[in-house]
Amino acid sequence: MNLKERAKSLKSDIPAVFLSLKDKETPFIAKIFAFITVAYALSPIDLIPDFVPVLGYLDDLLILPLLVALTLKFIPGEIMEKNRELSGDLWKDGKPKKWYFALPIVVIWLLIICLIIKIIC
Repeated sequence: MNLKERAKSLKSDIPAVFLSLKDKETPFIAKIFAFITVAYALSPIDLIPDFVPVLGYLDDLLILPLLVALTLKFIPGEIMEKNRELSGDLWKDGKPKKWYFALPIVVIWLLIICLIIKIIC
């Protein structure tokens, strides 16, 4: 699978992971990874802001695919296939834009700031 096909697959896997998060048949550990993946994918705030040269886009090219791949390892195949079929037109009008998807990233940045302050003081 070339890079372009993988990117298209990733784009369709994120809505399926979102549906898997809501699916009652999805194991609890898979739901934890699905939550992290969906929150990161839909967050309006990046872990490394895009204006940081190279690293800003590198996190989107590495972290998100790794999160999706890790999440897919925990979601049973039949559940994922069912949710892939259901997710076909889920976000045809664009991704949902909710402020609470940014909370995990904000918490991480607050922890980093607190650690830096603690080290400095």
